[in-house]
Amino acid sequence: MVTSFLNTTLVDLLRDRALSSTAGYTFLTDGETQTEQLSYRQLDEQARSIAAHLQALRLEGERALLLYPPGLELIAAFFGCLYAGVIAVPAYPPRRNQKADRIRAIAQNAQPAVVLTVRSLQDAIDLPGRCIATDAIAPAASEWRSPDVEADAIAFLQYTSGSTSQPKGVCITHRNLLHNLSLVYQKFGHSPQSRCVIWLPPYHDMGLIGGILQPLYGNFPLTLMSPVAFLQKPDRWLQAISRDRATTSGAPNFAYERCLKISPEQRSRLDLSSWEVAFVGAEPIRVETLDRFAEAFAECGFRREAFYPCYGLAEATLFVSGGKKSDSPSILTVEKTALKQHRVAIDPAGERLVSCGQVVDQVAIVDPETLVPCAIDRIGEIWLAGTSVAQGYWNQTDPAFEAMLNGQPFLRTGDLGFLHNGELFVTGRLKDIMIIRGQNYYPQDIEATIAQSHPALQPNAGAAFVDSGDRLVVVQEVTREQWRSIDVDAAIAAVRSAVSQQHQLQVEAIALLKPNSIPKTSSGKIQRFACREGFEQGKLEAIAQWP
Repeated sequence: MVTSFLNTTLVDLLRDRALSSTAGYTFLTDGETQTEQLSYRQLDEQARSIAAHLQALRLEGERALLLYPPGLELIAAFFGCLYAGVIAVPAYPPRRNQKADRIRAIAQNAQPAVVLTVRSLQDAIDLPGRCIATDAIAPAASEWRSPDVEADAIAFLQYTSGSTSQPKGVCITHRNLLHNLSLVYQKFGHSPQSRCVIWLPPYHDMGLIGGILQPLYGNFPLTLMSPVAFLQKPDRWLQAISRDRATTSGAPNFAYERCLKISPEQRSRLDLSSWEVAFVGAEPIRVETLDRFAEAFAECGFRREAFYPCYGLAEATLFVSGGKKSDSPSILTVEKTALKQHRVAIDPAGERLVSCGQVVDQVAIVDPETLVPCAIDRIGEIWLAGTSVAQGYWNQTDPAFEAMLNGQPFLRTGDLGFLHNGELFVTGRLKDIMIIRGQNYYPQDIEATIAQSHPALQPNAGAAFVDSGDRLVVVQEVTREQWRSIDVDAAIAAVRSAVSQQHQLQVEAIALLKPNSIPKTSSGKIQRFACREGFEQGKLEAIAQWP
């Protein structure tokens, strides 16, 4: 049982762990066996040193932009900010100019008083103002003064991934965090005997809150690796789970897809029998992916009951809903035609949808046009209320936080879904829906069909959208193994045929892209608006285009 910290702060949480816990973080520097370690006691000491430096600069209440590679320095800087009463702003670090525009957009909105980083990145940061390398700060833990910070103070700004718009800074308070961490701890069935492995980017909600902060809250150890380590060799993730006897780990759907390419020889060295909670979220969850993964890794001791589909978003801190630990994911089979009409009709021969479990706070399914709650069998926008819902966006107002229902404020998530027997099913994004000949189509359904239409097409690396000429357009990556030898005509014909047969739609333009070139967020989500913009401006890295 974890002591309640609901009316305190993350500073109180880490101070408690530093005095009473022997657990901490292990970072796999090479993604495999080389490690750096940081106990909660050592983290507290480093945080106090960084905080003392920030306090000397009189930065309490200001923002600090955190630009770090994945690793332990970022964690120390994050808590250093909290220990100083400074609002942390974690962001993806500069890398070959790929993230420069996003960093500038975040800096323009947050107006940080200081940038914190490491010496190795300091010269690559092109932002105005003071820049401090925290790995060069002299030890000064004894000079730290406990900040005057309350539970409702903003702890950090969580910039949204920007899959449909410019990034916005969600104001996450200490109360939001500790409430949501408590929910995750309870729903995942965690205990001090739990062990976690994570590779997710630490710059957004799932990696930072679900990955880094949850083990601290639960008082159990965490092993981290960088996202690049996983993307280079997906078996590193499963090796770490096997080696550490991890009980909790997870990722978006695409990561489980990538693991299906692990060879039989690599699988033979894995023991996944300790894995109790294999959470999956952050993007549409495919029943087919869960089925294939469970079948492929059953010989390694993986149990299908370990899958834990869940739903969340930054505006609600992280976690919104999840299933029951040790239960197989709940599947509902519905009629495809009804879905296009935003209706739910059970059809044993229809499309299989994965439940995201019971919602832990208040939820309403609302017609996004009339703003009236939907009938039970209708799909609508998911609205939320509760302690996890954030205060709003930094330095800007947004209708998403201004909705009212029965006199109570609700958050408009922009996600579409429905409730069935008390469980939440998420069907898509309101902004992503394509209306073709009066019918509603979810792009992720068409994208899944496309990825399965030809072996040279990379799963979870395509986008379907309607362009400015009202044409159905597909942009799709080719696999690394086949992009130089692909039969372009055969692949294009396969895409057109599959979409026609399964969705009764005609694809009117196709672009096949180089591997790893499709626009994505730092969390791996496809940026459909950027794909459309890049296609129309001819800026995508296409190896072939039709017509």
